Amino acid sequence: MKQIGLFVNTTKPDAIACTELAARILRSKGMRCCAEPDVVRRFDTATQALINAVEYNDFDKHVDTIVSFGGDGTMLAAAKQFLASELPIMGVNLGHLGFLAEFSRTELEECFTALQTGDYIIEDRVILETSVKLEGQENLNEMIYALNDFVIHKKDFARMMTIATTIDGVPVAEYHADGLIISTPTGSTAYSLSSGGPIIAPTCSVVVLTPVSPHSLNMRPLVAPDTVEIVLTPGVGSGITSLVADGQIVSNVEEGASITIRKSERVVKLLKRVQNSYYDLLKNKLLWSLHAKQ
Repeated sequence: MKQIGLFVNTTKPDAIACTELAARILRSKGMRCCAEPDVVRRFDTATQALINAVEYNDFDKHVDTIVSFGGDGTMLAAAKQFLASELPIMGVNLGHLGFLAEFSRTELEECFTALQTGDYIIEDRVILETSVKLEGQENLNEMIYALNDFVIHKKDFARMMTIATTIDGVPVAEYHADGLIISTPTGSTAYSLSSGGPIIAPTCSVVVLTPVSPHSLNMRPLVAPDTVEIVLTPGVGSGITSLVADGQIVSNVEEGASITIRKSERVVKLLKRVQNSYYDLLKNKLLWSLHAKQ
């Protein structure tokens, strides 16, 4: 392994100290690492000597693996930053649940030993892509990608919105709700889960449509094959709505605009433990393995 790229969420209180320790462990194992110049400047002088300063846009020329220091949000940011390069990403969790950032800060030695020995697996995770077509325009806007989910919700939270939804050209529903989540299996444990959606194993070839606070009890989450094309159109009276990709607002959507969502040909490669299955992760993160009395 020629060099490890360090992707650091500097807003996390322990991120710099954890990354400095990581740099020392990597060097002790004969491995090189690099980080973005602004991040390198935050390290002490001794650590700066161990880390090469490389712009994120040039990582693909120097590294073959990314290690993310933060939480799941940092992993999503890393996936977006390095999407075109398809560099595999390993996560060190400095946040809370850590469904994506699977290694803890106390497991740095184990994490880098796995990188050194090749004792890991790489999972290809499906991502979704979308573009917004404004009313009266023939061309779609620039393509937008999401590893977890796309969400369309109203900007004025005092109002209900209506979302006409078609799947492969067939009208399916007109959701009256606060919003609608279109989730990948990877994102099924994120916003969709908190809105009543199902947990989907990441190897399943599906997408999930989960309404947010629907104004009718018969509007339930829908699981569809990931080969479908989904078109969302905000209804009259919905006002300006927001399109959110992996928790980041990427576009305002006016009435009459349409949002087309489909599976992308691109994938995100996640570097995972060999010995742990997805179901082990669920038990550990959701505490399913605890006895009821505990």
